[in-house]
Amino acid sequence: MLRSLLPLGVALLGATSVLAVDPPSCSLDKKCPEEAPCCSQYNQCGVGAFCLGGCDPRMSFSIDSCVPAPVCKDKTYKMDSLDRYKHISEYLGDSSKVDWVGQGEPLLYNGHTLLTMPPKSVGTVLATTTYMWYGNVKARIKSSRGAGVVTAFILFGDVKDEIDFEWVGVDLNTVQTNYYFQGITDYGNTGNLTVDDSYNKFHDYEIQWTPDEIRWLVDGKVGRVKKRSETWNAKTQQWNFPQTPSRVQISIWPGGLETNAKGTIDWAGGKIDWNSDEIKKYGYYFATFGEIKVECWKTDKAPGTNKGVSYYYNDIRATNDTVVDSNKPTILKSFLGTGTNMNKGETTQSGSASQTSAIHAIPGGGVVGSGNAPGVNNGGSSSGGPDSGSNSGGGAVANPGCSSDSFVQNCGQAATDGDSNGNNSNNGVRGAERLGASAFAVIIGIAGLLFL
Repeated sequence: MLRSLLPLGVALLGATSVLAVDPPSCSLDKKCPEEAPCCSQYNQCGVGAFCLGGCDPRMSFSIDSCVPAPVCKDKTYKMDSLDRYKHISEYLGDSSKVDWVGQGEPLLYNGHTLLTMPPKSVGTVLATTTYMWYGNVKARIKSSRGAGVVTAFILFGDVKDEIDFEWVGVDLNTVQTNYYFQGITDYGNTGNLTVDDSYNKFHDYEIQWTPDEIRWLVDGKVGRVKKRSETWNAKTQQWNFPQTPSRVQISIWPGGLETNAKGTIDWAGGKIDWNSDEIKKYGYYFATFGEIKVECWKTDKAPGTNKGVSYYYNDIRATNDTVVDSNKPTILKSFLGTGTNMNKGETTQSGSASQTSAIHAIPGGGVVGSGNAPGVNNGGSSSGGPDSGSNSGGGAVANPGCSSDSFVQNCGQAATDGDSNGNNSNNGVRGAERLGASAFAVIIGIAGLLFL
């Protein structure tokens, strides 16, 4: 028997304690306070899960507030089981036991994973627990459909480096590609590829990422290439090219939410219809994900190695030369822990914890999904989720000592933000009018979680 999904608002009943007080916000100009030192992907400060995947060391209290990130592992994710998926409120950093962490309502159907978006919800997002520092990732996907409905398959780094495939539900013959360096908005970074009926037909989408170029492929054919050599920023003396360890993220989210900025709604194809035929028939919008394969970059020396246990940053510039492939641990003892005190909250010999409660330990409000639920009465599927991007954006960091003939950015101190032409119209913050989806998932996610 099929079952409609419970609205995410029901799941929020168990998270009210987290939302009792709004978490402090964070940005490049406003770092997290010492008592809530970790700046999450959603640009809010806290401890516990705030310090795991998505924690931005540039905006945190200190560069070592974030927990080191698990290194890249070659892996094929069959997407036919949710046994190795954990909600963000259940994951403490052990990537040997968990493949995916997320929020929302993933479901299984016909050997695939559906990412779903019930009425008035903010959708679903899943992220790998290990990181890629260059390499290839390929996913078999059917997108969602409908005005305002967005599907995403991206690489997203803790310092907002990003490489995207995105689908807008009103155009099933186009997939959009994009990339960002440290979240800096550049409207010239987008590019569209043609695809045949992304909703009803599976296609293989692939990102090939090396220190020198990004290649976007559809069904084995290269559709777009962006070379690192084309991204030199003369003003800031650096490469505006994604270059730091990133998680694979898949999501579905409401770009057409009526509370979004007009530019976002227009880009998403209009306001989302929560009474559409899709909702009436299935109880939710959805995207379908089949097999996802990750192949790590093979190199003997940095950048791009994966010889150790974890990655961390040794400099606030957060460029590829500041990434350390290390043997530092990645697992917290409790949701009270941080990168500087990973054992905080550890259970004592008597069986009691050293502390028993924490405010702001689960980013985004701690939505708890129902997990392994029955599928839908439909053969189509697609993938997506409250996308990965970050609204705080991030600034380009000037490196006066860099030269444009090498891609090891061992250069100078922080300076101003800018796009690839040295222009700076928005201080490096990804604004709500951006013509690309992922920046807004953050706003949608937080606002939706607070007010559902």
